[in-house]
Amino acid sequence: MAILDMIDSPAELRLIRRDLLPGLVAEIREKIIDTCSKTGGHLGGSLGAVELITALHYVFDCPEDKIVFDVGHQAYAHKILTGRASRFETNRQFGGISGFPKMAESEYDAFGVGHASTSISAAYGMACARDIKGGKNKVIAVIGDGALTGGLAYEGLNNAGCSGTDILVILNDNNMFISPRVGAMGSMLTRIFSLGIVKKTEESVVNLLKRLKVVGLETLRIARRVKTILFPGMFFEEMGFSCFGPVDGHDLDRLIFLLGKLKKFKGPVFLHVITKKGKGYKPAEENPASFHGLGAFDKVTGEISPPSKSYSDVFGDVLCELAAKDGKIAAVTAAMPAGTGLLRFAEEFPARFFDCGIAEEHAVTFAAGLASQGIKPVVALYSTFLQRAFDQVIHDVCLQNLNVVFAVDRAGLVGGDGPTHHGNFDISYLRIIPGMTVCAPKDVRELADMLYSALKYGGPVALRYPRAKAEEMSAGCDFTFIEQGKAETLIQGGDVRIAALGSMVYPALLISQELAGAGIKCGVINARFAKPLDVETLTDAAENAKLLVTLEENTSAGGFGSAVMEELPAALLSRVRRIALPDRFITHGSIDELKEASGIDVSSVVKKIKGFMKK
Repeated sequence: MAILDMIDSPAELRLIRRDLLPGLVAEIREKIIDTCSKTGGHLGGSLGAVELITALHYVFDCPEDKIVFDVGHQAYAHKILTGRASRFETNRQFGGISGFPKMAESEYDAFGVGHASTSISAAYGMACARDIKGGKNKVIAVIGDGALTGGLAYEGLNNAGCSGTDILVILNDNNMFISPRVGAMGSMLTRIFSLGIVKKTEESVVNLLKRLKVVGLETLRIARRVKTILFPGMFFEEMGFSCFGPVDGHDLDRLIFLLGKLKKFKGPVFLHVITKKGKGYKPAEENPASFHGLGAFDKVTGEISPPSKSYSDVFGDVLCELAAKDGKIAAVTAAMPAGTGLLRFAEEFPARFFDCGIAEEHAVTFAAGLASQGIKPVVALYSTFLQRAFDQVIHDVCLQNLNVVFAVDRAGLVGGDGPTHHGNFDISYLRIIPGMTVCAPKDVRELADMLYSALKYGGPVALRYPRAKAEEMSAGCDFTFIEQGKAETLIQGGDVRIAALGSMVYPALLISQELAGAGIKCGVINARFAKPLDVETLTDAAENAKLLVTLEENTSAGGFGSAVMEELPAALLSRVRRIALPDRFITHGSIDELKEASGIDVSSVVKKIKGFMKK
């Protein structure tokens, strides 16, 4: 019988003999690899954290004790050990379990995540809530090294460190941010920290300085600086944490021993754990970037099907073409050069490429600084991550009318990553800002022209495009300037006119064909812009048709359809119907499944329009 078959909760895990745990860890890894090879997912980070998560659940009493993950793409072992092993093959599938910790899914998921750098702040809030209620449970934040590039992590560290509150912060360092110290040196430092020799070092320096007649606060300041030089991890101790590590994150016995000791510590504690991304699966160990988040792959060979050319790839290629002709164009991203298609730009124009780390707020204000000096920054961020810099978009870019172009990638539904990653709010939150232009191309040819045009408009521009395969497009072709706020009529006339935006334009053409088969003539307008609107074209459509239908892949609240309702004459509003994503958080699943469930697939829209016409 497999060891994993005997475990359906952390309580049952703690009944397992210690000598069986290595076998259990191997089974968890095999389950993660097998499932991800079929469904895709976040493989590398989850493989690297198996021993750490197993040790945490072996030592702490969850769900009474709270484990808060950062981002959550390393938490697959946590899901498997908390009653979801039998359903793990449904991970990220429609109707299945989420690929990220989700409070509504399990009492063991202490906090829902999907964006980076949130764990310490959330865990500190939970710890303070425990203290208010007089509880005794432990709270643990598990943060990856990449997430420490985000400012929110330091805001949490700063607040928690000076509080004296019991909280354990674990840095899961997989060599992507902090330089690792592994092997004998790492073990030695862990022993030193555990034995308190660091504190003795500080005291010795203080005594030496006193003999040299350096006294008072200056003495302690110098002593701490010396200690920080000798032991770099002391940066976190300077913030108020008792620091331990680094420790080998794959030494299960050592982890269990150390966590058992730290469980008894009072006040803020920081543990530095070194792990290897992709641990236990050679292809992922050798190529961690490719196996971070991926689709299905060959489990035996590790071969990944070459990805189809995407909108992100076309964006990156076009930006390179434009940058070759204009030395003022720069590219900015937040730890996503590959995902946003900017690897080629980084290689060809290294002096004009800026990766700001997982720090979207900084990235946007940094771009504003570039723009203020005549540079033309293009900020490439996923729609769901741009949300984090909303204030900076308003205050630092739009208020000053700076020519920053936002390449809003993954706009609309994104699939298996689910509600934390769907880009279904950007039209709504960008359209409300004065001076902002919001546009969306119907295809990659129009994406190229819009990017070319956006750099000429002046002022802030948001160019949104979907996570989708790209049609073929010839490289090096001339660009066509698109007049700001000008729509394009694709099918003239009709009792029904559909004004579609971006990714919904080609579906609108299919809808028109379906309606024609039912005897309903339907015109189609490629709106192109959610702001400013082509009011003249839309007013004409509403005046000369029985029905004007707006169609978009954005939430219904405040989206393109809302903009049309706001701008058209009141007398025409009775003829307008809006079709958009529903006003709720959309679950995970394939994009086609989600469109159908949300009522924006071709079949659903045809039925809705037929219903509108009957009424």
